[in-house]
Amino acid sequence: MRRELRPADRPEGSTPPGNLPRELNRFVGRAAELAELTRALEAARLVTVTGAGGVGKSRFSARAAALAAEHLGCEAVRRVDLATVREPNLVEYALSAALELTDHTSRPQRDVLLDHLGQRQLLLVIDGFEHLVDACASLVQELLGAAADLRILAVGRRPLSVEGERIFPLAPLGAGDAAELFADRAAALLPGFTLDDGNRRHVVEVCRRLDCLPLAVELAAGRLRALSPADVLGRLDDRFRLLTGGTRGALPRHQTLRTAIGWSHELCTAQERLLWARLSVFSGQFDLDAAEYICSGDGLHSDAVLDVLSELIAQSVVIREEADSVVRYRMLDTVRAYGADWLEVSGDTTRMRRRHRDWYMGLATWCELDWFSPRQADVAAQIGAELPNLRVALEFCLTEPGETHLGQYLASTLWFYWAGCGQLSEGRHWLERSVELDAESEDGDYARSRLKALWVLGYVAILQGDTVPALAALQECRDGAERIGDATAVAYAEHRRGCLALVTDDLPRAEGLLRTALAGYREIGELNSSVLMGQVELAMAVAFQGDLAAAVELCEDVRLICEDHGERWTLAYALYVLAYAEWTKGDLVRARQLLRECLVIGDTFHDLLGTVLTIELLALVTVSEGDAGEAALLQGAAGRIWPSVGLPLFGSEHYNAPHERCASDARAILGDARFESFVAAGARLEPGEAVERALGRNTASRPAAVPGPRGAHPVPETREPAASPTVQGGETTG
Repeated sequence: MRRELRPADRPEGSTPPGNLPRELNRFVGRAAELAELTRALEAARLVTVTGAGGVGKSRFSARAAALAAEHLGCEAVRRVDLATVREPNLVEYALSAALELTDHTSRPQRDVLLDHLGQRQLLLVIDGFEHLVDACASLVQELLGAAADLRILAVGRRPLSVEGERIFPLAPLGAGDAAELFADRAAALLPGFTLDDGNRRHVVEVCRRLDCLPLAVELAAGRLRALSPADVLGRLDDRFRLLTGGTRGALPRHQTLRTAIGWSHELCTAQERLLWARLSVFSGQFDLDAAEYICSGDGLHSDAVLDVLSELIAQSVVIREEADSVVRYRMLDTVRAYGADWLEVSGDTTRMRRRHRDWYMGLATWCELDWFSPRQADVAAQIGAELPNLRVALEFCLTEPGETHLGQYLASTLWFYWAGCGQLSEGRHWLERSVELDAESEDGDYARSRLKALWVLGYVAILQGDTVPALAALQECRDGAERIGDATAVAYAEHRRGCLALVTDDLPRAEGLLRTALAGYREIGELNSSVLMGQVELAMAVAFQGDLAAAVELCEDVRLICEDHGERWTLAYALYVLAYAEWTKGDLVRARQLLRECLVIGDTFHDLLGTVLTIELLALVTVSEGDAGEAALLQGAAGRIWPSVGLPLFGSEHYNAPHERCASDARAILGDARFESFVAAGARLEPGEAVERALGRNTASRPAAVPGPRGAHPVPETREPAASPTVQGGETTG
């Protein structure tokens, strides 16, 4: 998790950290509105920017949020785009993703959000909520009630109608700003284009006819590669005469926007119109490979997609975005909706949604394989970027008759993302929905999809500390797998039942089930991150029973396999066990080196469980080095993280033993009062700050102070005189 600086830590005049989109071209005009919105946010904690589609609400609000957050002293500004969210019950997950919030527990996602935002001075931008207004209004009301320092800037075509809401209607641009916008966008297509006496009258009239709506103006400017401003004006006149109908009760500006988009649509070639309609099946961003596969055929050859897409980009129908040398594309929601209407009229929506589903199911399948490779971190980032499209694919599978088994397959194939990247709650949402639906068949691929969904659901529930549903799902998986003779599902069910026994301290049963599962994996030739995790879990089970040498042998084997395959996620858990072994031998330097590597890996994948387990063990190493204050601080930091993971240390006597040893030793050195003060200081750290603290510390130097909450004094230097208790073996951890 990225550390977010508090206002006092931020250089004067800098923009607060957050996730606002980068501005790829010049922001034009609206200086007075920007200042007015800042004043509105000073006066009210909820301000809703309203206006017609295409009036520029999103771009304006992002610019305003950056300025207002700095002016108001907010620690960060976060934006969530709900235009890609179709289900009301996914609003909380979308907001959690925008906040980079990781939570492994089975708590309702709304409770997680309320806890996280309760003490933060944050400006939250909620964009594109109008199709989810009831769900958003309820959530916003609760968030504002629970978080006294939270401000929300909502952006949509209608108010939320929440108590305390201040409405900020956004009008179209002024005539001068609209003409400047036209000229700026035209110059991007035609270098050297400027407003002059020969074209100014035509440009101003084009903008006036389009009611100075920014989207409409940009669409018109996109035509200058082929037309002059005078030609644009002439053709716009024709389109107005042709397209002045529409809904009788529609607002004039909505009619104008639809006319402008319709005019742009009419000027497209047949292939451009076809691609426009087909691209509407995407949710959020997409890449060229996906567009070529999904949108080609029946009048549009795959080789032509790039050229046609380039034309739509030139006409401002599609937006090109580049980050970290990766190019992706998206459509504004208004433009996408127009294309979706045409796709529906053509009768091709279901076929295109099925092709969309097929592509993203293939992507998930390949990513599951690639998770066990050097591309593991890239896979995590790719699935994160494609999550809006994967949600649409899942929703299609779980609502389209006859597609349930594919929904079960897709939800379970993403197990590595749900479990490895801190998305347990959303993963459980899709898995439970998929298995609640009736299976179409009792044998074959349909049954196997359901069995995989069941063991993944059990795994997710175990990680959330929800043992009863986990056991029910795994037992159903085991029984079904034996009935149809599915050896793979049997092995996974046994593995996860062994994992459940491990965290509930039934060690002989855990060892037996895990050995049976690993034997089953070997028999069928199964090898991946999950299989290796079973070997690490077996190592923990035998270590807890006193055979640390066997645990080390198992984890050294895992380390070699991980290094051969470039695997990192499971490697971190193997290194964790090996670090404990080094601690028992008294090699504290090596133990710390291994734990630092664990923390880096856990932070890379947002694996909060691996991170908090590592911090707990690092505290034990730290007190053994003689720094009881830092050890207590790390325990406090871990204590803050555990509520987002589940039951601290699984409620397990064996997992808890190192924690108790560390606390006892540190308390003996510091005394009760100082020990508790350091624990309290650690509890004030954000998880990202705790990781940075742990990674920044070594035997030579480390940070001497920890930032506390606003207004608090920094935590003093924690180093104690070297008075380490003797390290003794025989105590085990996992």
